[in-house]
Amino acid sequence: MLKINPVGKNQTELHTDSMIIFFSYQTPVACNILGQGAYKTSEKHSVTTTKHVNKWLAGAEAAEKDQSFFDNLIA
Repeated sequence: MLKINPVGKNQTELHTDSMIIFFSYQTPVACNILGQGAYKTSEKHSVTTTKHVNKWLAGAEAAEKDQSFFDNLIA
């Protein structure tokens, strides 16, 4: 089951049965995978996207992954 949840201006979550993928603008930049934890992109995006990711993570520890990891989640 897929569910789209707008969480702020230019910020969206895509919920699946096993994960939540966070988008800043139209780019997937972070996720939380059930049973694994949170991940964020290691790619340097805009200051605004960095703020979006940090706000979404709300201080939670997140391992960094290459941007291709997030792109492949939605491919």
